[in-house]
Amino acid sequence: MQQEEDKKRKQAKDKLFRRIKRQVGRAIGDFNMIEEGDRVMVALSGGKDSWTLLHILHALKKRAPIDYDIVAVHVDAGFPDFRRDLLQKYLLDFGAPWHIETTEINGIIEQKLRPDSSICAFCSRLRRGVLYSVADRLDCNKVALGHHLDDAIETLLMNQFFVGRLAAMSPKMLADNGNQTILRPMAYVEETDIAEFAELFELPVLSCECPAEGQFDKNRQAMKQMIKDLAVDIPEIRRSMLRAMRNVQPRYLMDNGLQSF
Repeated sequence: MQQEEDKKRKQAKDKLFRRIKRQVGRAIGDFNMIEEGDRVMVALSGGKDSWTLLHILHALKKRAPIDYDIVAVHVDAGFPDFRRDLLQKYLLDFGAPWHIETTEINGIIEQKLRPDSSICAFCSRLRRGVLYSVADRLDCNKVALGHHLDDAIETLLMNQFFVGRLAAMSPKMLADNGNQTILRPMAYVEETDIAEFAELFELPVLSCECPAEGQFDKNRQAMKQMIKDLAVDIPEIRRSMLRAMRNVQPRYLMDNGLQSF
């Protein structure tokens, strides 16, 4: 009985690994994300998304027809009780180059966060600045983030409903500092597959121990729930929205800047 269960689990792992690797490989090819001689920083938060991304990119590199480097980088914000030791242990056993950047982000947040501001948004800006700085120091010309298909869809809907613009998450774009290119290789991967991957491969998903952890963005959660509800009657809704983001028809929109007459 146990052997049969182990066999089924291995088959499930192999099938899921191949599917995610295929989707990531297709996104990399579609948007020409990685080229000969690139040095790609994988932004490793310690969550399920970034761990999955690191595993897949590491596997793809082994069979890639071009030569490039990847390095995993974690920004330690300095939150008390963060299990940095567990992160280090897993990275040591993993086999890919890595770096942990120690920062005073926690102290900066305590000193400078305005009462009416979001901790997550402020922390994100600080982390992004650190990532760009480390990328410069490590000679990384590209930074890979763990955003997935659901993130892009939710961002698209949030921008439409709450901001009044058509924008999502670009799979490849120039970073704010103008020095690196931001990559989102998991643009075609659904969050449910990533969650299953993290469970099957027993990834060390870590809490950042931020005091705001668990205080989710209500608007994003509303979009997530709406998509989940719609998927009951429209199972392919995520794939359909992905196709829509890749099939923009400017002549049917109301932006004068897009019109050619």
